[in-house]
Amino acid sequence: MSKIVLTNMCMVVDEKKEVVLVQDRKKSWQGLTFPGGKVEPKESIIDSTIREVKEETGLDVTQLTLCGVKDWYEEKADFRYIVFLYKTNQFTGTLLKETDEGSLHWMKMEDLTEENCASGFAKTLDVFNYPEKQEHFFHYNENEELISNQVI
Repeated sequence: MSKIVLTNMCMVVDEKKEVVLVQDRKKSWQGLTFPGGKVEPKESIIDSTIREVKEETGLDVTQLTLCGVKDWYEEKADFRYIVFLYKTNQFTGTLLKETDEGSLHWMKMEDLTEENCASGFAKTLDVFNYPEKQEHFFHYNENEELISNQVI
């Protein structure tokens, strides 16, 4: 049976300034992304998203909207990773400048590119930005080669 890990990610939007909150990650995978993390046992996915955003940014978020999922499967490890993708424009609090995960700042959505984003994240943005796109799925074979990478 495959190991399955459930996680979350949240796009926080400041509509007045027309910017999104990004985290410039410095841990295991690097580059720009949105805050998020693992779902803890006995915790709802929405509660985990609210908690992770608070821990990683200092902000309290509400009124989250589910945009879709990002998921991948690794044949060699028989491992499935599922990320629930949310967005909100409702937040309060004081933004932290940096955490163990990386530095935080606001930027225009159009400035998020393949070059400055964490690996694969630029493609995931389609799920956040286009309601008809519900899933970013990729698949690695036994040789750890990427054999599928699609937004559906």
